[in-house]
Amino acid sequence: MIAATPRSALWQMAAGAALISTTSIFVRWAHVGPTVSAFYRMLFGGLMLIVVLLVQRQWRRFDLRDLAWLLLPALAFAADLMIWHRSIAYIGPGLATLTGNFQVFILAIVGVLFYRERLHARFVFGLALALFGLWLLVGVDWSAFTPQFRIGVWLGLLTGVAYAVYLLSFRQAQLRRPHLGGSQLLCLSSLLSAVVLALAMFAEGDSYAIPDAQTWTALLGLGLFGQVLGWVLIARAMPQLPASLVGLLLLLQPAISFVLDVILFARPTSGLDWVGLILSLLGIFIGSVRARPAPVAEPV
Repeated sequence: MIAATPRSALWQMAAGAALISTTSIFVRWAHVGPTVSAFYRMLFGGLMLIVVLLVQRQWRRFDLRDLAWLLLPALAFAADLMIWHRSIAYIGPGLATLTGNFQVFILAIVGVLFYRERLHARFVFGLALALFGLWLLVGVDWSAFTPQFRIGVWLGLLTGVAYAVYLLSFRQAQLRRPHLGGSQLLCLSSLLSAVVLALAMFAEGDSYAIPDAQTWTALLGLGLFGQVLGWVLIARAMPQLPASLVGLLLLLQPAISFVLDVILFARPTSGLDWVGLILSLLGIFIGSVRARPAPVAEPV
């Protein structure tokens, strides 16, 4: 395969971010509970990745030690999706995706606490700007929102914590089991997450039935766009682009999700909301810029 030029890498990165921006919309369209949609995203995505790896002849043998390194990422991503999908139900796809992207600040703080990285003034400014933007979106009228909406905001932020754990643990799996490659590690992690979510469904008393054609379409779209196409494009383009540009293009995900939420689900949005969205995205971008490339791992 011929390596992509920087321009084609840019378009691949943008296309990947645009594809994963649809995942929260598919969750909203599916007529099943949040844990159920998370389970089928992981199951369908994992099975599709197996097909891709077999067609490309990139499937490698693995053992229990490989699976052991993927257990924490699988648990973290299962928790991430269970929390995030509930947030989508409470506050809508756009805001849930935006709050989930606050994981960049969690990652930076982990870097300071455990990897002796320096906390630059740029990060503090970005965090302050993002929080101010979020306050404009939800804080100004906080008391007027329903308790369910307020819980949804906190769940969205908690999503960022679970996602940060996933990114860090998946990165360790990449470093410790390089012989499998990122795509197969993602495939195995997805299927392990599906097992965890299947157990959670059983504990919650959910049905495994898919009720209608719209739900089938939405769940297949979740697996195809969220676990396969979007990730493949991003993983292929990321090593060829500057870290700052990667961070900027990844912000297409919450931006497009928010716009789609307004268009498809008639989300009530004022001028102040748009200002808050822009400031939050700008703050996340400023806080996410690093001198070194970000770890390659599957986005939310």
